[in-house]
Amino acid sequence: MSGKQALIAPDDEGMAKAAQILRAGGLVAMPTETVYGLAARADSADAVAQIYRTKGRPDFNPLIVHVSSLDMARKLAVFDAVAEKLAARFWPGPLTLVLPLREGAGIAPAVTAGLGTIALRQPGHPIAARLLAETGLPLAAPSANRSNAVSPTRPEHVLESFGMDAPSVIDGGACEAGLESTIVALDPQGGWRLLRPGPIAAEELAEVLGPEAKSRGATIQAPGQLAKHYSPGKPVALGVTSPEADTFMIGFGEIVGDVNLSPGGDLAEAASRLYAALHEGAASDKARIAVAPIPQHGMGRAINDRLQRAAA
Repeated sequence: MSGKQALIAPDDEGMAKAAQILRAGGLVAMPTETVYGLAARADSADAVAQIYRTKGRPDFNPLIVHVSSLDMARKLAVFDAVAEKLAARFWPGPLTLVLPLREGAGIAPAVTAGLGTIALRQPGHPIAARLLAETGLPLAAPSANRSNAVSPTRPEHVLESFGMDAPSVIDGGACEAGLESTIVALDPQGGWRLLRPGPIAAEELAEVLGPEAKSRGATIQAPGQLAKHYSPGKPVALGVTSPEADTFMIGFGEIVGDVNLSPGGDLAEAASRLYAALHEGAASDKARIAVAPIPQHGMGRAINDRLQRAAA
């Protein structure tokens, strides 16, 4: 499928077409406020298998399920008072909650990767929200790229990653946040753990929930917990100020480079440009990629988390 054939305009006709593809068990790449997601109906084992097949994704890595409303989410997971509080504060938005799977939820087993929990998010992007409303279905939607590759923040990134195997892509332009959602697991005892940093910082969560509980091990509970992830296919060096020859330099602040995540040192701007810069480095004729030092605070922690995985 060529790029022109794969792109769907976000108008009435295009959204109806995308919803039809999903209801029939097909795949559609949709824009969210974080990155583009490769969506399939979460209640169909065959549809979810297409996600894993298309991405080449490890089958022990769970998928995030996107919902149209809190009511839909409550039918899939057990919400306690803490979960309700978080959803009221941060939904719709870039926060994924890992909660106990509700009995009889009807979610395909591959979505939860055999765990007794489910990862849920209500996206705030108007196109994603409309698509969820039109289908009336919960949609499993990991990032729309081949597994271990750089996550897509533009429709062309999706097409480049999948090539001839590209699904239909709703053209929503560039994603605003540019980083995958923050993932939080809630314990039955009332504690919480940050499973993946993202646009919503740990400090914001602590304001609502209090101090984070200690980690209980290295079980894969949510997407993005694998050590090697987001790889651009070239060696990546971090914290570089003076790159070697034949290196594509991603700058930050006063360190210019071939591209600069944010000349003014704005971490939110850097986050929104991160994956596009890694895509540019991967497509360059240079053998290696180097990245300038990124401050380890606020959204900088999420950026460094993605970079460390890219360099693994």
